[in-house]
Amino acid sequence: MTLRQLRYFDALAHHAHFGRAAAACAVSQPALSMQIKDLEEALGAALVERGGRSIRLTAFGLEASLRVRDILRSVDQLGELAQMSRNRISGRLRIGMIPTIAPYLLPAVIGAITREHPHVEIEVREAQTSKLIEELGDGRLDTAIVALPVFEPSLTEVALFTEDFLLVRPAEDAEEPVPTGDMLREMRLLLLEEGHCFRNQALSFCNMPSSSPRKALEANSFSTLVQMVRAGMGVTLIPEMAVAVETGSGTVSVVRFKDPQPSRTVGMVWRKTSPLAGQFLKLTELLGRPPEP
Repeated sequence: MTLRQLRYFDALAHHAHFGRAAAACAVSQPALSMQIKDLEEALGAALVERGGRSIRLTAFGLEASLRVRDILRSVDQLGELAQMSRNRISGRLRIGMIPTIAPYLLPAVIGAITREHPHVEIEVREAQTSKLIEELGDGRLDTAIVALPVFEPSLTEVALFTEDFLLVRPAEDAEEPVPTGDMLREMRLLLLEEGHCFRNQALSFCNMPSSSPRKALEANSFSTLVQMVRAGMGVTLIPEMAVAVETGSGTVSVVRFKDPQPSRTVGMVWRKTSPLAGQFLKLTELLGRPPEP
């Protein structure tokens, strides 16, 4: 058995598809398939049931996938211990970000990490909070930047900064009074689709239930929401870090709410058992300010 074979099998168990697993490992599908076959021969037992486009793990394969994940996590932690002994991060750093943060904070994060740790190879994973927390627990990610709190006892969470939400409305409404959260309930409110924590934060400001509001329309990005506002379809809320990118053309009106303003806390999370915890804590000091608007 080799670590390469174990990593390929772990990817296959995760994706349940040879093509997607090969893409995740940056190898050809025949190469991955051959390594899985060699692993099965080394073990003397079948790991997967092959048929059609998808695969299914055998009973042994299911049990083996759990053991393999533990093995790979231990190997990764050994590498992390070596990095910690050098007082710097090197090699691979797998960092996750939620979609409402990644497009705006990613350049600052990459720049800060590579300046402090020039030999690091950064892999970025963009997904919703629940998926990032799952992958942190599985050892597929080293750290993640999300909206806090996450309420996960196995993770350390450190706040980076707090940012306000701003109202985006059609340009012709620029001189209208700034609505309160209660007033927004009576307007056509444009929201991110379910699953985004920002959606729930916006609804909380408006004192609306998390289920789809009667008058709300949905999108999967702030860019689409702003375009919908430009088209006169309603109003929306976006975080301050997104304003410069999404409203730079000036064809919409952007205004702050009166105090207390709606806001969110952006933070960094990692496993409490991670040997790189000390280095991550130092990174939070570098990242502990919002990007320039």
